[in-house]
Amino acid sequence: MKKFNLKNELNNLSSAVKILDRKSLIIFLSAAVMQTISWYFTSRRFFRVYFFDDFQFSQNVYLIEYLYWFFGDFFTFFLLPILVIKFLLKDRIKNYGLRLGDYKTGIFLSLIFLCIMIPIIWFVSSSSQFNSTYPHLSEARDSWNTFLFFEFGMIVYMFAWEFIWRGFMLFGLEEKFGYYSVLIQMLPFVILHNGKPVLETFGAIIAGIALGILAFRTRSIFYCVATHYGVMFSIDFISTLRYRSGEFGVGLNSIMNVISKNFLGN
Repeated sequence: MKKFNLKNELNNLSSAVKILDRKSLIIFLSAAVMQTISWYFTSRRFFRVYFFDDFQFSQNVYLIEYLYWFFGDFFTFFLLPILVIKFLLKDRIKNYGLRLGDYKTGIFLSLIFLCIMIPIIWFVSSSSQFNSTYPHLSEARDSWNTFLFFEFGMIVYMFAWEFIWRGFMLFGLEEKFGYYSVLIQMLPFVILHNGKPVLETFGAIIAGIALGILAFRTRSIFYCVATHYGVMFSIDFISTLRYRSGEFGVGLNSIMNVISKNFLGN
C-alpha cells in the first residue's frame, strides 16, 4: 500500500478535475445549487417562517403560500437555468427543449398517455389517502375560484419543474451521456416525490423515465408539461369533484352521481 502523500493526492485530484467535461460539470453543480435554493428559500417552509405572519389575517393565506412556492420555483428552476445557459454555457436556449420539436408525435403520445392515466386516476382517487391529499391546498375543494388560482400557479410551477429536469438536465447531459441522461434526470425527480403517497412515488420512477423519453423523442419539453400537468390537473379535479359530491365509488353509478351532483345540481 502506498504511503499517503497530500501533495500527490491533490495533484491527482487536480488532474482528474481538469479532464472533466465542462458542460456536464456546470449542469450537475448548478442543478444541485438550484435545488438547494428551492428547498431553503423558495419553498412553502420559507414562506411559513418569514412571511406567514404578514398574511395570517388574509382569508387566502394558504393560497398565497402555495403561489409563493410556485412562482418562487419558476424563478429557481426556469429563470436561473436560462441565465446559466446564456452566460456560462453560452448556448442557445432552444437546445434545451424550448421548441415545438416533433409536435405530431408529441401531441399523439401526450393524448395516449392521458387516455391511459385518467381512468387509473379515477380508480385510485377512490382511496381515502389519495382523496385527502389532493388538491394539496384543501381550500381549493371548497371554492372554484381558489381552485382556478391554485391550478394557474401549478402550471407555472410545472413548466419550471419540467424545464429543470427534462430540459436543462436531460438535454444538457445528452452530449456526454446520450440516452443515459434519461435515467440521470429520473433520479432527482423520484427523490423529490418522497413523502407523497407511496403509489405516486413508485409511479414517479416510470413517469420520470417516460417523460424523459418523450422529451428525448420530440426534442421538446412542451409535451412533458402538457402530460404532467394534465395528470396533476386530473388528479386535483377528480378529487375535488369526489369531495364536493361525497361520492367515492368507482362504478358507472358513481360517475353519474359525480356528474349529477356537481354539474346538474341534483
